[in-house]
Amino acid sequence: MVYNWARMFRVEKDVKMCLSNADHQNFFGIDENLGPVAVSIRRERVDDGSGSLSLLYQHRIIMRTSELPALRGTVVEESIPATTKPSGSRPLPVKDVLEYVVPDLQTCCLKLATSGPQTCQQLMKVDEQVMTPHYKIGIMYCKAGQSTEEEMYNNEHSGPAFDEFLETLGTKVRLKDFLKYKGGLDTKTDSTGLYSLYATYQEYEVMFHVSTMLPYSPNNKQQLLRKRHIGNDIVTIVFQEPGAHPFTPKTVRSHFQHVFIVVRAHEPNTTNVKYSVAVTRSKDVPAFGPAIPKDKLFSKSKDCAEFIIAKAINGENAAHRSEKFIAMATRTKQEYLKDLATNYVTTTSLDSGPTKFSKFSLSTKRKDKPRPKLITDAFVKGALVWQVQTEDFSQSSQLDCLLGISVEHIVLVEETSKEPIFTTRCRSVIGWTASNNSLRIYYRHGECVVIRTIDHDIVDEVKEICQRLVAVTQGVEVSQPVPYPSHSIHAASGHISPS
Repeated sequence: MVYNWARMFRVEKDVKMCLSNADHQNFFGIDENLGPVAVSIRRERVDDGSGSLSLLYQHRIIMRTSELPALRGTVVEESIPATTKPSGSRPLPVKDVLEYVVPDLQTCCLKLATSGPQTCQQLMKVDEQVMTPHYKIGIMYCKAGQSTEEEMYNNEHSGPAFDEFLETLGTKVRLKDFLKYKGGLDTKTDSTGLYSLYATYQEYEVMFHVSTMLPYSPNNKQQLLRKRHIGNDIVTIVFQEPGAHPFTPKTVRSHFQHVFIVVRAHEPNTTNVKYSVAVTRSKDVPAFGPAIPKDKLFSKSKDCAEFIIAKAINGENAAHRSEKFIAMATRTKQEYLKDLATNYVTTTSLDSGPTKFSKFSLSTKRKDKPRPKLITDAFVKGALVWQVQTEDFSQSSQLDCLLGISVEHIVLVEETSKEPIFTTRCRSVIGWTASNNSLRIYYRHGECVVIRTIDHDIVDEVKEICQRLVAVTQGVEVSQPVPYPSHSIHAASGHISPS
């Protein structure tokens, strides 16, 4: 049998975290095993993909624990096994939904949250730790002959080459009464300078902390008013004029600056101006894109600005995946969730009502629920998941895996290592051959991957997989195996080369 959560639950990266713009319910509590938790749930009609609503209902759910990130997605109501049959006017009890989707959660610990904007604001604090549309990025100005942090902070004014770069990167804005994302700058009393640099990229807002736009202190070589902002930015752009000495992050004293994007001007203030880009990062920050083309010089253009901004945003996101930031974020998130479970709940328990178990029950063992109806239609965009085995032809052995099929990808994840060992796009699938409890899936030029289902005595899962392939690929089922070699799994790497 497949995992309940993985089978019917699809991850939605673009879900509005708090569901603040829609009617929903929030439940907070402290689970003995998971710690403080916060759950948001909303029932709604399913969009069938054509812009109209189908007769099916789905539950949109966000599950937050101290671990990062939150789990967000939807589950189709008809796929949930329950003693009470849902209808348009009579939905499933929230407890039944959560016990199926999150079987490890102790629903008895949950209490209904208080209503009002303060509760939603607290939830947004939790959610924005992981996903935020706002970024603040430092920019330091390095003149010819300079290289150190102190020298850059003590450049009182910008030069023509720096001004030209700033004009390319963003828009100079007056801080006083500025209504968009301010990045911690003062928009009321001008205490952090008169102007700053602002930009938007896709759905993100970026406020730059420009060293020469922040207040300058002539009698303070450390320039604390400037360093207070730039020194607390995770990503810093170092702009170098021609003739600037090589930059090394060893000259920077900060616990937060983990990524430096070094931009060097070539022939500034001419029609031939170009920019070279290099990146240095702390050793615990993973690599991130977009990749910098070898020996690439960028022209003064919108493409150049978008490349640098995208690199900076991805750099900050990568830094948040380092051990240091994960530990800090986990502690902070745990405190937020504890506060919600303590100060933002009513006396109404999730177990209050007809679904509550009697305290005089002679047995605490729950009756196994029937296997849910599997909905393979393409409107279920996330991955449906089955427990399978796949053949490692290089070792003549079987690997226990999870097979996931979404509307875009087919993925095999090895259960032991939790690592993906195969992935291909659904559009590359050309056909499949089914026999008993095994299935050959052909893709690209006829390569194939062979899988075997485990629960074939309970239900014909091969048939389910075939139905899903019909819904999300352009391939067709063939009666005889295609005479192409199977794709082997290499024992050394444990990966099939993805297509």
